[in-house]
Amino acid sequence: MRKALLSFLAVSATCSNAFTSLPQNRAFTATSSKSSLSMADLPVRKLGIFGGGTVGGGIVEIIQKKQDYFKELTGHGIEVAKICVRDASKKRDFDVPSGCIVTENYDDILDDDSIDMVVEVMGGTTDAKDVVFKALSKGKDVVTANKALIAKDLPEIEEKLEQCPGAEFRYEAAVCGGIPIIRSMQSDFPGDDIDMLSGIINGCTNFMLTSMDKGGKSYDEALAEASALGYAEADPTLDVGGFDARSKLRILMRLAFGIDVDEEDIACRGITELSKLDFDYAKMMGGTIKLVGVAKKVDEESVAAFVSPCYVTSDDSLSSVNGATNAVEVISSNLQSSTYIGQGAGRYPTANSCINDIVALAKGDKAPMPFNPFGKGKKFVNSYDSVFYIRLSYTDALGITRQCGEICEKHGVSIHSILQNPVTSKTDAAFVLVTEKVPLDSVKKAASDFEELDWCNGPVFYMPVLREDWVEAMSV
Repeated sequence: MRKALLSFLAVSATCSNAFTSLPQNRAFTATSSKSSLSMADLPVRKLGIFGGGTVGGGIVEIIQKKQDYFKELTGHGIEVAKICVRDASKKRDFDVPSGCIVTENYDDILDDDSIDMVVEVMGGTTDAKDVVFKALSKGKDVVTANKALIAKDLPEIEEKLEQCPGAEFRYEAAVCGGIPIIRSMQSDFPGDDIDMLSGIINGCTNFMLTSMDKGGKSYDEALAEASALGYAEADPTLDVGGFDARSKLRILMRLAFGIDVDEEDIACRGITELSKLDFDYAKMMGGTIKLVGVAKKVDEESVAAFVSPCYVTSDDSLSSVNGATNAVEVISSNLQSSTYIGQGAGRYPTANSCINDIVALAKGDKAPMPFNPFGKGKKFVNSYDSVFYIRLSYTDALGITRQCGEICEKHGVSIHSILQNPVTSKTDAAFVLVTEKVPLDSVKKAASDFEELDWCNGPVFYMPVLREDWVEAMSV
């Protein structure tokens, strides 16, 4: 009996030493020691993050906050092993995880065989491309939020993925920040047929247009406010010029229609030419103005696309999307109209989309067609038909209406209505022509002829009307 008791005590002491030698931040109870030990023995996905700024910091914070849940969900530990930044001595606005190395050397991550997942949130299209391609070449999974890189180099990325079949490529955060539009396009529409997608896909410009519409602010005032709140970059050209939205639209077009388009071929007009006067006329028409990216079938073989300010009616699903919020509407044969709304940028919305990709990879989910297959027989056409809003600034003169009619008739532009607010200055006034549905090229030719007339002051501004049934909203 005494011998048995001594054996029991020896075993107890061995177990006690084993527990006390574990890291102090691990807690065990009598009822959960078995499950805790098994969790501690889980395989680990080690991450190397390129970029320790706003989004990179958000990713680290979420992983630290929810690491226990992620273990249960994926069957893996998720560990941030290294973070690559421009200046390793700079103080971070997040807590660097214990044991994580902060480095300025790309190869410290790329050449580390223990790191099997690379997260690229550094931005740009030069160094970021090198990082992504080298990571894929080494068989590492890649998660990125870099829409500019994808839009610019999509064919090369696809070719690289074919050469590296063991590596996964995820990019949910690249389009519309926190909205899960990429995954939805990949998984929710295989049995459907998309006819059109239209979206408010840039938060900065949507914030500005909301300020101009709801707050009556000028373009310059709205831009200053967006800059003060951090929505606009120091150089806001990519946002206000529509180019950021165009990059996102190109990616969505590949997913929706299976066509690869040179980004430069997509017609793009930003918001720099809009004025408070345009919002006054939009209200007269019963709606407002949004910067919208649109891609739609012209017929079964052709797809057209553009980024432009658009008149939208007050009952349109995009009309009430205000502030820095993004929204994408997908019109399809089976689901008819599906609208996805959420935050398009910011630390946690964007980081959340990256986290979703990281977790999916840790679970072992596969994306056999990250960009969807090419659409057989479909082609891109750089023109489209629409109802158009045309604003002309003028100095008062005789025969203006007659000359407008003659130019429109010459180019096959049918006029639906002419709108004009009370004239306060005969040397600086404006009126608006609203057309019937006509080709974009015809409107361009008419605008060019208008600008040659003596009474026309400055460039003619025109934009599409998003829906053909806009007149119904005006009559309500």
